[in-house]
Amino acid sequence: MSELKPWLQNYPEEIPTQLEYSREPVQQYLVNAAENFPEKIAIHFMGKEITYKKLHEEALIFAGYLQKIGIFKGDRVAIMLPNTPQAVVSYYAVLMAGGIVVQTNPLYTERELEYQMKDSGAKAIITLEILYPRVSKVLPQTNLQNIIVSSIKDYLPFPKNLVYPFIQKKQYGLVVKVKHERSTHILSEIIKNQPEKLIMHEIDFEEDLALLQYTGGTTGFPKGVMLTHKNLVSNAEMCQAWLYKSRPGEESVLGILPFFHVYGMTTVLILSVMQAQKMILLPKFDVETTLKTIQKQRPTLFPGAPTIYIGLLNHPDLKKYDLSSIKACISGSAALPVEVQQKFEEITGGKLVEGYGLTESSPVTHSNFLWDRPRIKGSIGVPYPDTDAAIFSLDSGERLPAGEVGEIAIKGPQVMKGYWNRPEDTAQTLRDGWLLTGDLGYMDEQGYFYIVDRKKDMIIAGGYNIYPREIEEVLYEHPDVQEVVVAGIPDPYRGETVKAYVVLKEGATVTQEEMNQFARKHLAAYKAPRIYEFRKELPKTAVGKILRRTLVDEEKKKIEEDRPKHA
Repeated sequence: MSELKPWLQNYPEEIPTQLEYSREPVQQYLVNAAENFPEKIAIHFMGKEITYKKLHEEALIFAGYLQKIGIFKGDRVAIMLPNTPQAVVSYYAVLMAGGIVVQTNPLYTERELEYQMKDSGAKAIITLEILYPRVSKVLPQTNLQNIIVSSIKDYLPFPKNLVYPFIQKKQYGLVVKVKHERSTHILSEIIKNQPEKLIMHEIDFEEDLALLQYTGGTTGFPKGVMLTHKNLVSNAEMCQAWLYKSRPGEESVLGILPFFHVYGMTTVLILSVMQAQKMILLPKFDVETTLKTIQKQRPTLFPGAPTIYIGLLNHPDLKKYDLSSIKACISGSAALPVEVQQKFEEITGGKLVEGYGLTESSPVTHSNFLWDRPRIKGSIGVPYPDTDAAIFSLDSGERLPAGEVGEIAIKGPQVMKGYWNRPEDTAQTLRDGWLLTGDLGYMDEQGYFYIVDRKKDMIIAGGYNIYPREIEEVLYEHPDVQEVVVAGIPDPYRGETVKAYVVLKEGATVTQEEMNQFARKHLAAYKAPRIYEFRKELPKTAVGKILRRTLVDEEKKKIEEDRPKHA
């Protein structure tokens, strides 16, 4: 077994290679935290603080109300909220009622929202009053029977709660008035009620779904990933084992990563409650607000994404802020440039390491060690406890030896049950217990894994296989580059050609020729970008992942428009 799992020899003695899981449903973590740490602050939100006792009470009242309006075991309930206290209350309330959470991005358009509501069959949705008009428009085309509405101001301290409606009117140009009547319910009114008698449904830990988490949909329509209580609990407990220096009730976690993204949900919304840590919530990522929050609230743990760390490091007044409270950060969702990792550690004095995962694995499967082990440059680390990983040949499907590039596959208790109502897609992605990730990579002799690129992002130019990630790593080393993404765009001669989209640091001026000279010093000629485009910003998902496919689609559209039209 050690030959197939060489990474186990690198584990520090504090991390077990196998874990004993609690086998309790996700919502039990909140019950435990309220019993063991009732007066501990669970949430800090823009000056307002809520204890674990209060959080549990509100979730319990809301869960009873959900059952009263017809939500029972297995019913899907959409949560369309930014990172706010009501997002935490709603998440645990839906699970307590026996429902299945459908995390929904508040930025969704009507078309995207309608698709997800219809696909999931959600019976109710919890959202903000500012989003109520959008939800109302899609209501007739879906199975939604109830809308529960909240407002940011409901969980703001005085006088912010009085001022906020004016800020919102100025920001969005509208005021939405919602009444508590018929199928529309006001969360602040619900929470004032006495708790209803809650019907406690028996949860099958192995089989019952806790979550439908929709994938980004970069390859067609988003798919609902079915994650069970076992999937989520096992992954959270793996994360806990990895963070072996953190102590229950003693840490505070910065919650910037949105809860509607699986990484933010597991590492903040579940793991923090499991350990009774304080969640410092920010409804959106703003560089200055984040720096001020870190200095004032002094979080110790900071799960994030590369674009978040890059944004902080490039703020002109960075040195004015004290970030020394931060002890540990695991970066996910995209490749972490080595330059960013080193600079962030210098600024904070904490540890920043790269991890890896995907929605289909709840999400974390690999990480570098935070403590007691040397840094491995460019690696996503080693598999988590109870997690197997392998590299399979794209041609033969056979398991490949160390050093050879193929598709990364994962096996473990955090791997999804399948895709919601998509048996064919499930069969393609789950084979013989292995989750095929679609990522190309290799494993070294020590069991450390490396991502080469997404299978779908690989560029084939003039017969050569070119991996965008390798080029991006080089371009990030240029002192004037803030962000960069590389993509293959159509080329009539080479099939595809390499193009780099670059955001320069403030005040920097670099020409295409200078970038080209820099790239060719560090890359073989066929890998160096042929075209550079300088932009003020790059298209991103809500979690900060750069949308490479959006840029490729833009190029294809331009080519189509430039093509001569024949009569």
